Amino acid sequence: MSRFANLADKPIGAAHSAPSPASDTRKSSSVERHSLGASAPAPSRVGRKAIAAYFSPQMSLAMHFCARKQGISLQALMAEAFDDVLRKYGESPIGT
Repeated sequence: MSRFANLADKPIGAAHSAPSPASDTRKSSSVERHSLGASAPAPSRVGRKAIAAYFSPQMSLAMHFCARKQGISLQALMAEAFDDVLRKYGESPIGT
């Protein structure tokens, strides 16, 4: 069963009422975003793009252990790995 199954049963617009014409548009859009579950990105994510991949549980565990052993975050470890790959293939490393 889909984790979004209950959303299919609700009619569009049922979660919130339409804003009144006299209300401030910025305020109504932020209220609308909040009621839909969307919010402003965390400051650490502003101007950044997610890269996702699926690996075996063993690879995940090894990467987490390596990051912990080095005292850095998994994101920093992965950025270092991506820079190494870019260097290997003759591209300029980007960094964090």
